[in-house]
Amino acid sequence: MAKKEVINKVFNSIGFVIFISILLLIKTLIFYYSTIAINETLDLETVIGTISFITIIVCLFGMLPNRARIITTMIISFLISLLLFGDHVYYIYSNSVLSVAQISNLQYGEEILSTLLVVMQLKQSLYFIDTIIIILLLLAKVLKIEKKENHIKQQLMVKYITGIIGVIIFSVIGISYIEKGRDKSYNKDLQIRESTILGYHVSDIVNALTMKQKTKYKNYETMIQDYNELKEKYETKYGQEIYPIKGILEGKNVIIIQLESIQEFVINKEINGKEITPNLNKFLSENIEFTNMHMQSYSTTADSEHSSITSIYPMENGMSFSRYFTNTYDNLFKIFNEKDYHTSFMHGNYPYFWNRGNVYGRFNLNEMVFKEQFEDTSENINGDLSDELFYRQAVEKWKHYDSPFVSYIVSVSSHTPYTLEGLKDRNKVNIDVGKYKDTYFGNYLEAVNYADYAFGILIQELKGKDLYDDTAILIFGDHNGLNMYNEELIDFFSYIEPDITDIDIKLNYTRVVCGFKIPGLNHIKIEKPINKLDIKPTLAYLCNLNDSFSLGTNFFKNKDFVCLNNERIITSRYYFDEQWYDIKTGEILDLENIDENTKNLLNEYYQNMKKELDISNSVSIHNLLK
Repeated sequence: MAKKEVINKVFNSIGFVIFISILLLIKTLIFYYSTIAINETLDLETVIGTISFITIIVCLFGMLPNRARIITTMIISFLISLLLFGDHVYYIYSNSVLSVAQISNLQYGEEILSTLLVVMQLKQSLYFIDTIIIILLLLAKVLKIEKKENHIKQQLMVKYITGIIGVIIFSVIGISYIEKGRDKSYNKDLQIRESTILGYHVSDIVNALTMKQKTKYKNYETMIQDYNELKEKYETKYGQEIYPIKGILEGKNVIIIQLESIQEFVINKEINGKEITPNLNKFLSENIEFTNMHMQSYSTTADSEHSSITSIYPMENGMSFSRYFTNTYDNLFKIFNEKDYHTSFMHGNYPYFWNRGNVYGRFNLNEMVFKEQFEDTSENINGDLSDELFYRQAVEKWKHYDSPFVSYIVSVSSHTPYTLEGLKDRNKVNIDVGKYKDTYFGNYLEAVNYADYAFGILIQELKGKDLYDDTAILIFGDHNGLNMYNEELIDFFSYIEPDITDIDIKLNYTRVVCGFKIPGLNHIKIEKPINKLDIKPTLAYLCNLNDSFSLGTNFFKNKDFVCLNNERIITSRYYFDEQWYDIKTGEILDLENIDENTKNLLNEYYQNMKKELDISNSVSIHNLLK
């Protein structure tokens, strides 16, 4: 029998469905080992669950006639491959997988796609290689779809009965996997391990449809009771002031600067003999330096703004701004407005991006300044107003504000893809990244170096306009700039800290730069963990404002842990990511052999985290503060 005939015989048999299913299993394993299983052991149970889901395809489509079976199998195979590809690319970008809840972010597709294209890898083409080969063979007429079934009636009946039984059995198994992961919706990595990636997407759709029903609090009264109990508990245990500086900024100007993608690891680091961030280094050495500020989620710039302004956790990436923008919050600008501050927000992008025009339009600001409101837009970096032009013109506006004022500004030149396309004078990047040149990591370092240059211009302009000395300036990075396991980043770390652990890498991923200039205070280094939710209560404490609802805690009190919205917990000594780790050693804690006090403390951290996330999600989904 000719090879062509053998290929066609397999192609037109149930063997084709089995073959495609095996390929889907291999692709799914590629996804696991490229994402959630990195540096970790892939659970055998996850593999078995994946096999169960894929077996459903064999049982379901194996019953169909030739043409329907082949075409349906190819379509399903392509769609699952596309889903795995999308999850893989997005995971490299954000250490998270896609969610149906992100459909509201499609309006920003062009901007998001420009970033995702940069993080694509050649190995991701493996997800589609079988589809491409089959299509080419069909076009070349090497493969032929036969229309007729040659089975006798009795054989068909056996096939249908076997298929139906298989679908029922493996559907029951699949549902059990989905149910195991549904209550892990805060932690996607854990949900994928419990439900498999295919089960995750099924439960993700179910969770999206039942989101309101799943929240713990459905009304304000029950939520606020637990909120008050939690805050009272925090005040009792974490109410001690590290530095008694309450009200030190009352009546003073406050500038809040959100720095795009600037992680903490670049601070005080050199490459080929030059500091990466000389101006930030100087600012931090002269003022209050926070070495352990963490982003509140594996998230977007908009999520950072949301958490800083409202002191609650963001929803699925970008959803707080795109879907829940009509909610009422006890926001940062509200509490400053109550004390008659002049309030403003500035960004070098257009108001439609991340829905900022609508979001900030609801905050009763005295002024919103977007790209079209700036007079000089002659230099744009990757489509956004360059940080240098942005800062220069921001200072001009501040000079004419009535005092006191509070202004929240968002820099953008160090945004992905970090190519600095549009920068007119490349000499403003004054580091040599050497072997990292033209890599994603090398581009990141250059973009951060330019952002640092522009920050130096901002400080100069503030001093030149007599705005620097008596103004409070809070700076912080919005989120990570690099994938957690970026190869060049790990290589860079190996020279700085040869004994780096996996926990060090995970903490580095969420840790961002943070510093605070408070007039009258000299350099102080604070190493306890803080996050974006702490910004609003800190400013309320320093400026004597009425803060009626914040899940965060004042920077200058002794709370020693922070949480992320994916159920990670960071304390001064421990790290929680599905299980507890000792930060110093990077080793898993043996909960059976630790003292009872420590065990109780870890359980308390976990219960506090769950309570915070339950309150935050309920507030957002049901608009409980309206």
